[in-house]
Order: sequence, then structure tokens, then C-alpha cells
Amino acid sequence: MTATASPPGPGPLSHPDGREVRKGLALAVLAISQLMVVLDVSIVNVALPDIAVALGVASQADLSWIVTGYTLTFGGFLLLGGKLADRLGRRRVFVIGTALFAVASLLGGLAGDLGLLVGARLLQGLAGALMAPSALSLLTVVFEEGRERNRALGIWAAISAGGAAIGLILGGVLTEYASWRWVLFVNVPVAVLAVVGALRVVPESRDARARGFDVPGALLVTGGLVALVYALVKGNDFGWSSGQTIGMLALAVALLGAFVVVQRRSTDPLVDFRLFRSRSVLGADLGALFVGAGIFAVFFFLVLWMQQVNGWSPLRAGFAFLPMTVAIVVGAGIASQLLGRVGPRPLLVGGPALAAAGMLVLGLRLDPTASYLTIVLPSLVTVALGMGLTFVALTSAAVAGVPQEDAGVASALLNAGQQVGGALGLAILTAVSVARTEAVAPAGPPATPGYVSAVVEGWGVGFVVAAGFLAAAAVVSATLVRVSRREAAEALAVAGAVG
Repeated sequence: MTATASPPGPGPLSHPDGREVRKGLALAVLAISQLMVVLDVSIVNVALPDIAVALGVASQADLSWIVTGYTLTFGGFLLLGGKLADRLGRRRVFVIGTALFAVASLLGGLAGDLGLLVGARLLQGLAGALMAPSALSLLTVVFEEGRERNRALGIWAAISAGGAAIGLILGGVLTEYASWRWVLFVNVPVAVLAVVGALRVVPESRDARARGFDVPGALLVTGGLVALVYALVKGNDFGWSSGQTIGMLALAVALLGAFVVVQRRSTDPLVDFRLFRSRSVLGADLGALFVGAGIFAVFFFLVLWMQQVNGWSPLRAGFAFLPMTVAIVVGAGIASQLLGRVGPRPLLVGGPALAAAGMLVLGLRLDPTASYLTIVLPSLVTVALGMGLTFVALTSAAVAGVPQEDAGVASALLNAGQQVGGALGLAILTAVSVARTEAVAPAGPPATPGYVSAVVEGWGVGFVVAAGFLAAAAVVSATLVRVSRREAAEALAVAGAVG
């Protein structure tokens, strides 16, 4: 997520006071922080129905802010977090981000209305954007290049891959046996332990070559994205031709346009547009944007279908997604073996196409009484296998041909693009599904079977549009990515070293 630091010198790595760095403890501290950041994308999903009841949230569009709030600020400030860590000190920024994460989690758990909860989630995303890149850079400082670092990165990658599943299951356990508030409270003691551990066992480091950081750029792009998502989420309520909607869309265009101008004039921009001169980098980042836009619908809509329509417990809903995580790991393993033989393009076409097929089945066959075993589960596995193939290929294409010193930035752009795509995609899919529900819902109270069927039909339209996003990722990749098999294999190794 950020450029790697200079490797440690020969001999044991030591603190300034002469104490030897205990690498196992340092890895535990950094891995716990990464787990918090990753699982907080998914841990609230299973709790959404309980949150809606507790806080009186009747609108599906408003409820989606609990998910998009986190991903928007996380993706919007991720590049800035990496630059701050390199310039100000990685441990310092990590500790600040982790402490802020604890405060935001506490505020979210205590929230008495949706506005306060969404505000806390926005703050959590900012904190995560400070934590994640600084933690990864610290890992590359603590562990020497070679087998030692590869082993540490393998543990890091496993946590990143399994974090979503752990979040869904943990969210189910906490929601069912404690309260939805504990999906946020649980972060507080963990974050406190991470801060204390970092101060005790993780050495400070910074990059002497690092220059300035572009705070205005980060504020402009994140503000523009928030305005755009707000317009999309509230468009059905305000009316798409209303002054409120048009005004927010105009504000989004103005802020994002200003961001582009600032980046082109800045001596140390947040996003160096010269990287996009590479067709493969551009194709990978656009592909990640479309993949993110399509994949978030699975969790959001299906959790509501499982709990609100079929009455599943939060724990059962969490475990229902476990096969999906296993299938992603299987797909990623297959992709790693195929990448050096066929190159990334076949995977970047076949992976999203396979995921789109699974999403399309959900869109066409999901109804209030659909079978989990014969419809939902096969679709989830198909989507997950496609995603496993896609993620590995996207990672290699994003850094292929990029100079070594820019590999960290290129990797961060990929991650940020996926998070931003997820936030924008969920806003669009929610708007589409709500519009369809309102168009076909019969008159009468929401609890009637006819209204419930209309809601599920709206989700089905959302899944179809999500399939379209995934298909667009395949088209973009087929059109732009030009990476040889050798370059892809080498790039994947580089990507593993920079996150």
C-alpha cells in the first residue's frame, strides 16, 4: 500500500535504546491491526438488520451509508496515509491511526441515531487509511528481504484474505449473543493492545527520500466522492431532477475537477497521473473500480434477504458466506499457478465473466423462497472463484512495467480504486433496487407478501446491474491490459513485497 522502506542492516534489528526487536511480537501487533481494518469492511454487514431496527432506519438507501461511509474515507485517504507514514514516521502514524480507530469505534457503538453512526464509520475509514499502509511498511522494515519477509507477508496476505469471512462470522456471533453495538466496541480493547504493543515492540522508521504530502488533494477527492454518493443514495427520495440532487452532483463534479487540477499542478501530487500512461496500469485500476462496484452487492443484499426476508439469525447468515471465502482462496491459488503460463489477460477476462455469471443467476432466480443450497450457494461459489482469479491477475497487471520506486504507489492505487468502486457501486445498486421496488410494489403496508416480493425483485435488479459492472471489468481488461507471462509473474512477486 506504500513504498517499502530501506531494509534493515546486517545483524539483529534494534531499538534506539539497544533492545533487540522481537520480530514475532511485532508481527502479531501489525497483523492484529490489519485484521481490524479488513474485517471492519464486513463485520457490520450481518448487524445491518439489527441496526435498522434499533435506530429506526426504514430506508435501505440510508442503511447503505453504514457500509459506504467506511469504504469511502478508507479509499479516499489511503494514498495520503502512505505518504504521511513515510514522511512523519511509520510507527507514529500507525499509533495515531490505531488510537483514532478506537475512538471512532467507541463513538459508533454509542451512537443513538444513524447520522452519528455514519459519522463514526467515516472516521473509522480515515483511521484505517492511516493504519494500513504504515503497518505494511513497518513489516518490511522489521523483516529482512528474502525468506523471512516472504513468510511474514504470507501471514499478512492470509489475514487479508480471511478478514472478510472472520468479520461476517464474528459480526454474527456478537450481534446474536451480545448486541450490534459490540461489532464496534470489540475494536476498542484490540486497538488499545495494538497501540501499547507498537510503542513497546515496533521500531520507528521513516523514508529519508519522502517529500511532501497532498492533504488538499485527499480532501478534494474524498469530498467529491461523498457528494457523489450522497446524490446517488438520496436521488430516489429527492427526485433525480430536483435541486438537491442536481446541486450535489454539481458539487461532486466541481470537487473532483478541482482535484484533477490540483494534482496536475502539485509538485508532490497524491496521484501521479504519469502512471496512467501505462495501458496495463490504467486497465488494472479501472478493472478494480468495476470489480469493487459489482462485488459489494453480494454481502449487502443477501444479508438483508437472509435476515429480513427469511428470518435467519445473524450467526447463521455469517456462516452462510463462509464457502465464499474458501472459494476465493481456491480461485487465487489457481490463478497463481496459471499466471506464469497464460499471462493476466485470460484471467482478467475469465474471472470477472465467471463472477458476472454467478451474479446474474442471483439477479434472475432470487425470490423470497429461493433455496440457499440450489441457488444462493452455487452462485456465491461461482462469484468467489471468479474473484479469486481476478484479484491475483489485477495485482500483477497493476505493477507490471512500473519502476520499482513506484510499485508501492501503483499497488495503493489498485486498493484505493477497489474501495472507491465498492462505495460508488453500492450507492448505484441501492438506488436502482429501491427505484425498482417503488415501481412494482403494491399499495399497502411493507409487511405484506406482495411488498416483500417487490423488495426482493429490486435486489434482483441490483444483482443484474452488478453483473454488468463485472462484465465491464472484463471488457476494460481485455481492451487495455498488455502484459506478458514473464512480466506478470515478476510483477506478482513485486506486488507481494509492497502490499
